[in-house]
Amino acid sequence: MEHSNRSMQPVPILCLSVLLFVATQQQFAIADAKIILRTFHVGNLTISRLCQSTVITAVNGKLPGPTIDVHEGDTLLVHVINESPYDLTIHWHGIFQKLSAWADGPNMITQCPIQSGGSYVYRFNVMGQEGTLWWHAHVSYLRATVHGPLIIRPREAYPFPKPDKEVTIILGEWWKDNVVDVDTQALLTGGVPNISDAFTINGKPGDQYECSKDMYRLTVYSGKTYLLRIINAALDHQLFFKVAGHSFTVVAIDATYTNPYTTDVIVTAPGQTVDALMVADASPSLYYMSARAYASSKGAYNNSTATAILQYNYNTSLSSSSQPLAPKASMPVMPAATDTDTAHRFYTGPTSLVRPGNPTTVPLEVSTRMFVAFGLGLATCQPQQLLCNQTRGALAASMNNVSFQFPTGISLLEAHYKGANGVYTTDFPNKPAVLYDFTSNKMGMAPFTEKATKVKRLRYNETVELVLQNTAILGTESHPIHLHGFNFFVLAQDFGNYEESKARAMYNLVDPQVRNTVAVPAGGWAVIRFVANNPGVWIMHCHLDMHLPMGLATVFEVEDGPTADAILPPPPSDFPIC
Repeated sequence: MEHSNRSMQPVPILCLSVLLFVATQQQFAIADAKIILRTFHVGNLTISRLCQSTVITAVNGKLPGPTIDVHEGDTLLVHVINESPYDLTIHWHGIFQKLSAWADGPNMITQCPIQSGGSYVYRFNVMGQEGTLWWHAHVSYLRATVHGPLIIRPREAYPFPKPDKEVTIILGEWWKDNVVDVDTQALLTGGVPNISDAFTINGKPGDQYECSKDMYRLTVYSGKTYLLRIINAALDHQLFFKVAGHSFTVVAIDATYTNPYTTDVIVTAPGQTVDALMVADASPSLYYMSARAYASSKGAYNNSTATAILQYNYNTSLSSSSQPLAPKASMPVMPAATDTDTAHRFYTGPTSLVRPGNPTTVPLEVSTRMFVAFGLGLATCQPQQLLCNQTRGALAASMNNVSFQFPTGISLLEAHYKGANGVYTTDFPNKPAVLYDFTSNKMGMAPFTEKATKVKRLRYNETVELVLQNTAILGTESHPIHLHGFNFFVLAQDFGNYEESKARAMYNLVDPQVRNTVAVPAGGWAVIRFVANNPGVWIMHCHLDMHLPMGLATVFEVEDGPTADAILPPPPSDFPIC
């Protein structure tokens, strides 16, 4: 049973500033576009999982949170009312936020948090995007329970056979403890957070855990085709996902269409989405859906399996989640947790669907080239890390040996807009100060990294190519790197040290993957390319949540363009203050 403290407030009348926002966005308007209004009440929810009652933070009393369903071209206004005890923000993962950077949501990057008892209206257009994205909290570990789907439907038909039904599958993690306390303890000690107690499928762990009968069930009909919208909302684990007796045809990743890609296993890193067609062509019976970790490092990980049930509509008496599972349910054979070959094959397999008029042409002229080496290291214990080992130092993460330090008094975007001094510097390096064998862990003591708020300034509309080189100073691990405000082309990726001549021979400049989050191979590299056509301040960070407060991030400051439609407008009147 679940209990919410959500107050029964009426939907507020949107203020004049909201109407002004809509008026200023008319340059993006298309026929039949709508203004979609939603209200998020964020508050406490008492929920029972693994035979333990826990108070979590949730939106509108739901886990996962409510689905936002829009069409391409619509304008979305979401009034977030923070009735929780925590300050928080909401990020609209993968949304471009063209000229609406104030609505992007990363804490202290584009806004100060919405304080407990406060509210904020996120306002943005959904332009030039179709497919499955999602929204989530962008403060502490709150996105473990504050998240939900954001579905963008096309104005025209899908570029694949129309499915008979669409189903959202959200893969997540569950902690018995308060997730904010888990994050806080790691910060105090300078270590890593406790591993989650379970994985979940649509908020439920399944029947493979001790004292757990909570299971999501999906009823299907023989011969019908289902579009599964799969979202990895886990905090610290990449995941394998399978359905026993069934295969998939991937048709989109990160809300960009792909050429049909057939597979029996889906692999997703935190932040990524996959749209896959599944035909109900097995013998009518019960089949498990399963999710388990892909563990790319040698460190500790959650070695459990979340389950749900897919049942054919031959016995309606089994449709209730309270019914015991029939013993004849088939379990999929899952890859080993360390099966890097399977993970890499999936991550590199799909290619983009190139359609007439589709703006997916890879820019061939590059304005700025950067080499970003990133990974884990150590840093001097910070004053707030009261339980940190002063001799050893705190676990830290960095890009080009700069461990990103979040500002405290003003967000970077506000400082950028106002021209405030002393908040950040624009000297993030284009390459590491020292080149070395990045994939070797035989360097002895891990080097201490610099804590700083450094950004990379970009001219409007310049083309940027990034080599993302994973390092092995404290061990290899696949890091999902997410870029706010843009999609990017994944030109190539492989294991080992980046070698320019070898890598360029691998470049796909015809139909490369287009993503917002790339899982850079453990002990390897990826090359991405994007056009900086969105003025504002945009963070690029590891989407393993434990690594963000450690500093595995940097920021791009994109200057205004020369025309009115390329200039960041001022912040809205209800913009949160610190």
